[in-house]
Amino acid sequence: MKDAAVAALKKQSCEVTVSDLYAMNFNPVNSKSDIKGNLKDPNHFRYGEETGLAYKEGRLSSDIIEEQKKLQAADLVIFQFPFYWFSMPAILKGWFDRVFTQGFAYSFRNMYEDGFFKEKKAILSFTTGGVSSMYTPKGINGDINVVLWPIQNGILRFCGFQVLAPQTSWCPGFASPEARIQMLEDWKSRLENVWEEDPINFIPNDHFGMTFQGGFILKKEVEDAQAMNNYGLTVGQHMDKLIPPNNQTKGKGK
Repeated sequence: MKDAAVAALKKQSCEVTVSDLYAMNFNPVNSKSDIKGNLKDPNHFRYGEETGLAYKEGRLSSDIIEEQKKLQAADLVIFQFPFYWFSMPAILKGWFDRVFTQGFAYSFRNMYEDGFFKEKKAILSFTTGGVSSMYTPKGINGDINVVLWPIQNGILRFCGFQVLAPQTSWCPGFASPEARIQMLEDWKSRLENVWEEDPINFIPNDHFGMTFQGGFILKKEVEDAQAMNNYGLTVGQHMDKLIPPNNQTKGKGK
């Protein structure tokens, strides 16, 4: 799948950079060694604050800086991985933990649609061990839209990405050679027009208001406008209603 994506994008004269985390022997564990020089508060180590300051001052470890440069240069980021335990492999999660530092990937003023990566697109491309019917609202594994919400909203959208619909390759380990070839062809075909795709629908920031407790919740007028709708707005903001179908697997209007 990675090779197919590289070939399809290079065919469009795109410049493609690959981070093969296993080949790189990427360290997925965040620690004080991610920071060069003295800590701001060595007696009370707070990773987010310390790495945020280190990013601003150019004191992050070289492997983090290298990955951040790749992200800064990217218009489209594809995350290719096998679905492990309803999520991503540990090495990829560790990549997010270390590379998406405060100040670089997000701040508490720059998040969701105002995030630093709002001009960039992102796609999850993953393979599963189960067939597609297992990941439906009636399937034993549950709705794939619910499973994807923490990654697509909690990581990608949180940092501002325009999240495109995922590319899901169902159960290739038990598929026929012909079916696997078709998965690759479908992927290459999709990438020919990926720049024209609409992102997944998320709720705009201005639909939320601050409460007395300091949190952000849907404004009353937004909630009232949905009163007669049988479905919630998104997987996350379902308002105790039915989860909207395909909210995390289809672009807007699909």
